[in-house]
Amino acid sequence: MRVLHVAVEIYPLVKTGGLADVVAALPVALAARGLDTRVLLPGLPAVLNGLTDLRRISRFGPAFGAAMITLRLGRLPDSGLPAYVIDAPFLYRRDGNPYLAPDGRDWRDNHRRFALLGWVAAHLAAGELDRNWQPEVVHAHDWHAGLAAAYVAQNPALSTATVFTIHNLAFRGLFPLDHHADLGLLISGANQSALEFHGQLSFMKAALVHAKRVNAVSPTYAREICTPEFGWGLDGLLRDRGTDLSGILNGVDYAVWDPGSDQAIPANYTASHLRGKKVCKAKLQTELGFARRANAPLFAVVSRLTSQKGMDLILGALPDLLAGGGQLVVIGSGEADIEAAFRAAAAAHPEAVSVYLGYDDALSHRIIAGADILLVPSRFEPCGLTQLYALRYGTLPLVRRVGGLADTVSDATPAQIKAGTANGFVFDDAGSRALASRIGDALTLYRDPVVWLQIQRRGMAQDFSWADSAVRYEALYRSI
Repeated sequence: MRVLHVAVEIYPLVKTGGLADVVAALPVALAARGLDTRVLLPGLPAVLNGLTDLRRISRFGPAFGAAMITLRLGRLPDSGLPAYVIDAPFLYRRDGNPYLAPDGRDWRDNHRRFALLGWVAAHLAAGELDRNWQPEVVHAHDWHAGLAAAYVAQNPALSTATVFTIHNLAFRGLFPLDHHADLGLLISGANQSALEFHGQLSFMKAALVHAKRVNAVSPTYAREICTPEFGWGLDGLLRDRGTDLSGILNGVDYAVWDPGSDQAIPANYTASHLRGKKVCKAKLQTELGFARRANAPLFAVVSRLTSQKGMDLILGALPDLLAGGGQLVVIGSGEADIEAAFRAAAAAHPEAVSVYLGYDDALSHRIIAGADILLVPSRFEPCGLTQLYALRYGTLPLVRRVGGLADTVSDATPAQIKAGTANGFVFDDAGSRALASRIGDALTLYRDPVVWLQIQRRGMAQDFSWADSAVRYEALYRSI
């Protein structure tokens, strides 16, 4: 079976969040199962510079505002998997991240930039751009690739199966409705309702309407987005999809995230030999300027610093965390007011709070390895990957019971501790008091090293690799 994955991000070339990790790992896991898998990416500078063995496949244009577009085929640097890249300098060779200009605002022509991604996917499906390879399944990831399903559906001669994965429904790919003239899609009469969302154009809605199957990145999130609370105005459409909507949990690439072999951390360790984790914690405390106190519970945040991620809840609970003798390290970036609040906390408590605003992959590994507890108090969370990384590293996740967090973290209640099923801490109410209460419980349990070790080893033994998820995705492809 020939499968084309369509996405904007892929680790390690371009990453703003967990999407990049998924796109890097899932196609490789499918290829290991014997599927003929390729990836389609926009020609961002880091992609063009990072792929190897690039060669020209076809050239066309003008289209989507670009005078000339070259489709190239190369190989991904780590896996060697074949990857198409759309070399359109006018649209993609820019500073900033894939979506935002250096001033932090969306590129004004994002609708063209990402429509081209879906358009090329459809024409590959039609066999028009590469005579030597034609996908049977086009799997588009998040709204940026959402129009792939619409362009495929617009050609009645195509029998290509289309799958669309929702990585975060909150980002619906909204543009002014009059931008439809730039897209080459029919938008009149009955077709208009497939693209229009409250007077705007929505790439997300177009994908949800046109894809043969829609998938969310965890079973719980697939159920949540069918409700008004989590559906962002699209819950009715998702309910109407019925059994065409499913949830498959994301996995972890243990070739990248494994404390036994991780070269980014100061000492390696395993569940049976945890001495290295103590070394990681001591060195991290020194690096952060904290007092090297082995008995001080070290809390960590590795996240976008947004209200969606519950960062305001952490700020509200911080006095309780510090009063209990805890330390906190934060890495990430996001909303300006939340960043400022964390900076102020670090300035007020330099011996116990450290904040790094930005992205540093190696530092993220050191933090997850050195911390005792990872805080993920999200208001909603499609899947979450950091809690899965934390489990493998013996760092207990403290999460809110939503989305993929609910699917992966088992609360350390007395009953579950006794049963040997606990692997972290869970709370329900989206408030600082509820979070502070659970932090207090974690601080108390931390003083019982025997039970703490039991919970650590339970988490480290769990397998969240991509193998099981790849089986489920293959079954989904074959069903259509």
